[in-house]
Amino acid sequence: MKKLTLLLLCLVLLFSISFSKTVTLNYLEVMTSPERTKLLKDMISKYEKENPDIKINLISPPYEQADQKATLMLNTNQKLDIVEIRDYTLKQFVNNGKLEDLSKYFENWKDAEDLTAVAKKAAYTLDNKPYLVPQCIFIKALFVREDVLKQNGINTLPKTIDELIDIAIKITDPSKNQYGFTWRGKSSEFKYSDLFASAEVENIKNEKYIYSTEKEFFNTEDYKRGMEKYIKLFKEAVPKDGVNWGFNEQINSFVSGMTPFLIQDSDAIPLINNLMDENKYTVIPIPEGPHGYTYLDYGFTGVGIPSYSKNKIEAWNFIKWLNSPEQNGYFNEHYGALPVHKSTYENNEHFKNEKYAAYGKEMVSEKYIFKTYPLDSERWPGWSQIHEVDMQNLLLGNTELKRVLKKWEAYWN
Repeated sequence: MKKLTLLLLCLVLLFSISFSKTVTLNYLEVMTSPERTKLLKDMISKYEKENPDIKINLISPPYEQADQKATLMLNTNQKLDIVEIRDYTLKQFVNNGKLEDLSKYFENWKDAEDLTAVAKKAAYTLDNKPYLVPQCIFIKALFVREDVLKQNGINTLPKTIDELIDIAIKITDPSKNQYGFTWRGKSSEFKYSDLFASAEVENIKNEKYIYSTEKEFFNTEDYKRGMEKYIKLFKEAVPKDGVNWGFNEQINSFVSGMTPFLIQDSDAIPLINNLMDENKYTVIPIPEGPHGYTYLDYGFTGVGIPSYSKNKIEAWNFIKWLNSPEQNGYFNEHYGALPVHKSTYENNEHFKNEKYAAYGKEMVSEKYIFKTYPLDSERWPGWSQIHEVDMQNLLLGNTELKRVLKKWEAYWN
C-alpha cells in the first residue's frame, strides 16, 4: 500500500512538472541604451511575476551593432522569439521570410482598433499585412520659446509656414546673437527641407511616398518655390555655422534662447526639460502649408515574431501585453517616443500635457498628411549623404538651386 501511494505521488509530481514547464522567450532589442534596457528589464520582471511559467531572456547588443546582430540571428535561424524591428529593416526581414505574418493575431487583438492612424500605417507598411506591432512613433512638431518671442515683440504663434518664416526673419538680429530658426545641417537634414518644400506641392497628396521612382517633384515650380523659401529662411534667420548643426547644436541653440523655433521629435522633450525651465517653452503642431495642409514623415519601431520561432503563442501573449495601451503608454512616457494607441492620449496624464498633445493633434487632424520615404529603394542608402553635400554647397553659394534640383530628379529616376 505504501509503495502504491509513493508511486502515485511520484506520478502526480511528474505530471505537474510536465505541465508547468517554464518557457523561455529570447527577445532581441535593437534600440539599445542603458536607460531603455533597464526600462524593458523592469517591465519584463513585472510580466514574469504575473506569468511565472514564462521566462524572457532580453538580448541587448550595443546600439551600433544591433541591426547587424538582428540580421545575423534571423538569417541563421538562431533562437529568437521576439525581435525589435525598425522602419528601414522591416522589408529586408520580410523579403527573407524571417517574420511571421501577424494577421491572425491582430484579428483577435482587442487593442488593434485603438491604434492611431499613424501606428496602423506602420503596422501595415508591407503588402497591407501586419508583420510587426508598432511600439514607438516618431513625428515632428514645432517647439517654441514664447518668452524669447515676447522679448522681441511677438505675441502670436505661427499658424502657417509662411508666418513661421516671417517671424523668424523679423526677430533675427546678429548683433544681439538673436536668430529666428534652429537649423538642421547634418544627419537627415533632408527631412527639414522636405517639410518646407513639399508643402508647396499639392500633387504629393496622391502619392505613396514623398519621393517616388514613378514621378518626381524636385524640378517643378512648386517644389522650387518651397526650396527658395527654405533658403531664404537660412540666409535671413540662421547663423552661418547653422549649416553644420546636428541634433546637439539644435538643442543647445534652443535652450540658450539664441533661436526660439525648433522642429523636433517628442523624444527631445525630456532632454530639454532637464536643461531648462519647461514653463519657458511650448510645443505646437507644425504650421500648415499654402494648400491648408502639411506633409509629415514618420518613423517607427515595433516588435515581431520570427517565422521559425517555436513559441509563437507565448511570444504573442507577451507582445500584446507589452503593447497594450497601459504598458505602451508607460514605456513611451519614460522613453520619450510617442505611444501607439489613441486612448493613451485620453487617459495617460503624461500625454495630456500640452507638449505631447501637439503630436496627438497632428495624428488626428486632416491638416497633416503622413508620408514615409521609399526605404526599400536601392537609391535610398546613398541619398542622405548626397542631399547633405548638395544642400551645404547650395546654402554656401557654391552651386545653383536649378542645377541641384535637376541632379536630384535624375538621381531618383
